[in-house]
Amino acid sequence: MTGETRVLLIVAGGIAAYKALELIRRLREHAVKVRCILTASGAEFVTPLSLSALSEDKVYGELFSLTDEAEMGHIQLSRNAELLVVAPATANLIAKMATGQADDLASTALLATDKEVLIAPAMNVRMWEHPATRANIETLRSRGVRVVGPNEGDMACGEFGFGRMAEPDEIVTAILEALGRTRPSGNDSNGTPLTGRPSAGRPLTGRSALVTSGPTHEAIDPVRYIANRSSGRQGHAIAQALAALGARTTLVTGPTELRDPANMDVIHIESAEEMLAACEGALPVDIAVCAAAVADWRAATPSDRKIKKTGDAAYGAAEGVPRLELTANPDILARLSQRGNDRPALVVGFAAETENVILQATEKRLRKRCDWIVANDVSAQSGTFGGSDNSVHVIDEQGVDSWERMSKSDVARRLAERIADHLESPAAP
Repeated sequence: MTGETRVLLIVAGGIAAYKALELIRRLREHAVKVRCILTASGAEFVTPLSLSALSEDKVYGELFSLTDEAEMGHIQLSRNAELLVVAPATANLIAKMATGQADDLASTALLATDKEVLIAPAMNVRMWEHPATRANIETLRSRGVRVVGPNEGDMACGEFGFGRMAEPDEIVTAILEALGRTRPSGNDSNGTPLTGRPSAGRPLTGRSALVTSGPTHEAIDPVRYIANRSSGRQGHAIAQALAALGARTTLVTGPTELRDPANMDVIHIESAEEMLAACEGALPVDIAVCAAAVADWRAATPSDRKIKKTGDAAYGAAEGVPRLELTANPDILARLSQRGNDRPALVVGFAAETENVILQATEKRLRKRCDWIVANDVSAQSGTFGGSDNSVHVIDEQGVDSWERMSKSDVARRLAERIADHLESPAAP
């Protein structure tokens, strides 16, 4: 798409509304004109004057404004744009969109449009996870509405989880994709041409990534299993961060309580063997990040019935304690690292250690033949397993890069950026 295009930006109520100001500025740098609708609740967080100053256009808010209806009308307002963007998209406005309500200018414009719609949800984590919101999102997706985010992180309400609105760079990239652009056009705020530079915030566009996450469950019998302690938060966050930078991402996840991240393929597995098959089926990819806590062993002969405490001769349980024979699980990191022509250009493993963390991880990198190892301390006092923070050391052939303790989302973003920088370097494949 060439020349200037226009989007209609609907700013709903929520603390994330302030990000709309940066979003407008970034869109103008990409030669995209912006016209705004500000809801009544949105006006509690940002002013019409701020939106008007940045968009250099009038801001609309009233459905029954005689002047606005005479000059523009809500029908034309929704149709004189190539794309409608809702940022932030609150749970309330999403529900209105899903059920076809039209009781204010924003919802009326969304119902009256014949153009594509993109939303950036922003709300409390419990609201995002509520079945009603999930159903509304799926309804909108089934109608072709594009969804960017939400991201995981700390929220203004003091809780942690998915619900933070996507960052302006992520939304800009999604908008440019919706407009059919793969490269930006126009000039930046310094007057420098943007044409030919990579899309803002999407250095992994055109790359593919595979991420493993969560634990594996290795069946002992139909009700018992062997597993590692893993919430899957770090692996899921890495998958989201890579997707946010433009990578076509596949997430292979063991059993967790987390919602599937948006904008990627998600494959659910139970065992290590299933995870290996899913990973090999996803090849070839450019990037593989093995963040899953895969069980090292499984029962050699799992029972097809519950092993009884009262005695099961087949499992040596005459005294009430079964005798379990274990066998090694496949080493997924080593298998991916040592493949032939379809080996990923960059293979990143994780080392969860309780002592001598850097030494153990360094030896593991050499033994598995992966490119990088992300080492972390998972001893009981660290709070890493099941927690929201992590402290890691990234180990490669150059040495050790130790990071300060930060949220798992921040670890994921920093790792994704490091991966992008590596693949953009002249020596990278």
